[in-house]
Amino acid sequence: MKIKHATASTLKQFRNEAGMSQEQLARKSGIDRTYISGVERSVRNITLDSLEGIIEALGVTSAEFMRRLHLELLNTQ
Repeated sequence: MKIKHATASTLKQFRNEAGMSQEQLARKSGIDRTYISGVERSVRNITLDSLEGIIEALGVTSAEFMRRLHLELLNTQ
């Protein structure tokens, strides 16, 4: 699995676990909902600044996000 797809999947997993809609995440992170949707569908490339804002809005640490992303990449090889 490519990093872009694994990132999309990992973000969506965390968002669902937090019980948040894309709209709620957009409001909390200050990032447009259509951008978040595009990232989750792997049709948009996320910037590191946007990724950091979304991770913060989800209430997880960067280390936890990277750990889960790493597992996602390992599980799909």
